[in-house]
Amino acid sequence: MQGRVVRHVDVPVRRAKAPKVTKVMIYDGTALAALVGFGKRAGYLKVSLHVDDVVVVTGKFKRARGGDARVEATTFEYEVLSDEDAELVHTGRLVPVYRLTADMPQRALRTFMARIASAHAPDVPEALPEELRRRRGLMHKPDAIRQIHLPDSVEALRLARERLVFEEFYLLQLGLLLRKESNETAQPGIAFRTDGPKARRLREALPFTLTDAQERALAEIESDMRRDTPMSRLLQGDVGSGKTIVAGMALAHAVETGLQGAIMAPTEILAEQHYRTLSALFQSVDIRAVLLKGDMPAATRRDAAGMIESGEADVAVGTHALIQDAVEFADLGLVVTDEQHRFGVMQRAKFRSKGHAVDTLVMTATPIPRTLALTAYGDLTLSVIDQLPPGRKPIVTKQFTDSGRDHLYRFVESQLKKGRQTYVIYPLIEESEKLEDIQAAVDGHEQLSQRFADWRVGLLHGRLPGDEKSEIMQRFHRHEIDVLVSTTVIEVGVDVPNANVMVVEHADRFGLAQLHQLRGRVGRGEHESYCALVGWPKSDDARRRLDVMVATTDGFVIAEEDLKIRGPGEILGTRQAGMPDLKLASLITDSRVLEAAREDASALIQADPTLADTTHTLLRETVLRAWGGKLRLASVG
Repeated sequence: MQGRVVRHVDVPVRRAKAPKVTKVMIYDGTALAALVGFGKRAGYLKVSLHVDDVVVVTGKFKRARGGDARVEATTFEYEVLSDEDAELVHTGRLVPVYRLTADMPQRALRTFMARIASAHAPDVPEALPEELRRRRGLMHKPDAIRQIHLPDSVEALRLARERLVFEEFYLLQLGLLLRKESNETAQPGIAFRTDGPKARRLREALPFTLTDAQERALAEIESDMRRDTPMSRLLQGDVGSGKTIVAGMALAHAVETGLQGAIMAPTEILAEQHYRTLSALFQSVDIRAVLLKGDMPAATRRDAAGMIESGEADVAVGTHALIQDAVEFADLGLVVTDEQHRFGVMQRAKFRSKGHAVDTLVMTATPIPRTLALTAYGDLTLSVIDQLPPGRKPIVTKQFTDSGRDHLYRFVESQLKKGRQTYVIYPLIEESEKLEDIQAAVDGHEQLSQRFADWRVGLLHGRLPGDEKSEIMQRFHRHEIDVLVSTTVIEVGVDVPNANVMVVEHADRFGLAQLHQLRGRVGRGEHESYCALVGWPKSDDARRRLDVMVATTDGFVIAEEDLKIRGPGEILGTRQAGMPDLKLASLITDSRVLEAAREDASALIQADPTLADTTHTLLRETVLRAWGGKLRLASVG
């Protein structure tokens, strides 16, 4: 409503300590309305609203109790009009609500931002090329800045936000592509041989046929390796899709070119798994792989490091022990990083620096939504293995509450009698005071040893010595253990085809990607496989996670749901993965804008690889200002 202040009324209070009450009476030409203030606001209303002031009020009005006002409001915003042309800020329009610090009132900040936007938005430089704005129908940036703070309409606000989101994505994509261009052109790379006799014999010796998706990914990798610019490629595939075989073929190309290859895994168990897989793969072609990890006896570690330095080892497989200063390669040509987001930025850079202009292949079994791949890994070219080997049966996933545990373990026993093996996963190693209801793996092992007294029950967790962990996994692999009780130390990379039941205790405590990785430990053989999620979800997110797990086994569908539930930083670990800090854009709701920005950024970098054209000077400066530090772009161009 709009009206004129006609008087102030101090309402008598009955108790001495009761807050003061003031009513400001406003006439809108039809009737009186009262704005009611209590305590400090009562005093503020008296000094800020004077008789004869013309005001605009937005609030919740209700029928007045007594007095000559027809309606009154206790919750309201108001604005004094100084002249007919004054622009409303707090009322009568779409009003921004800002995040506040402790002592900053919303009204004061809104007034300040309105003044800044009105006075200085026209001075904001426009970095986007005019042709691009016209083709995409994007608002001029000064207009977008003003409309985001003082929108004329819902549609104007939508267009302003879309314009600013596009620019945020566009600048990021340009930065990532500039980094990729810089990596490829900073120094000449290695043109690998990909059609040699070792590669042919290796393919002929495979006991299976590669899937179409594996063939496609391998062809993309080989195409990169043949070029004389360093490869930077992300190989993404769901659990069990056969990424390690594809990486093994790429490593063989490095060896056939007369160079060494190396693959670094985040855990000792996964490194050992890769070592076994690659050793078996390379046996027929006389390629020697060595294993190097931190928990080895000192003499064994020295021997492995010596073979790597002398060139006697063709392929080095290991953990972060590979990047220690004492480890030197004879002539490293290809580095493969598995589950890259588990390593720090400096660790990954140090791995690459072990060779000269090496090709880089990053593998991940963590399903990454496309929007996340374009931001966290936007400087890498993406290959996807989206097909499982033939004959793999879908894993049957069911949810159980505590009351169904006995029925579940009777089913487990029926599978053990058929000669199968079972994982039972617990979230913690020992009892936690904060999570008292979580049964630790150690206690679970004791109980299950009694429950399955006729079977061999083993225990595995991260605090065991490395050689003991390795021995336990070997025994499980050799079927000397029937039931393996474990923490999430077996989450990634463990491959025991005879294990066909995965029981996850307190499943509501696990993340969606973690549950999917754990489920991927079964379903690797010819037998029907099962995943049992035991727990009673106490939150909507936990319930949603378990529902998604039961509904689908598609890792990419799960990844999209995980992104919605947790957000991008949580999925990859913001600091570790170098996830960009987006101010306005959302990877969940703005995927269409991201795709458009990526397309336009790619076209521009193809035409002007370093943004050296004088028409792109402002754009280049804007990219460097926005992302130069985070993406290490200072040396580009």
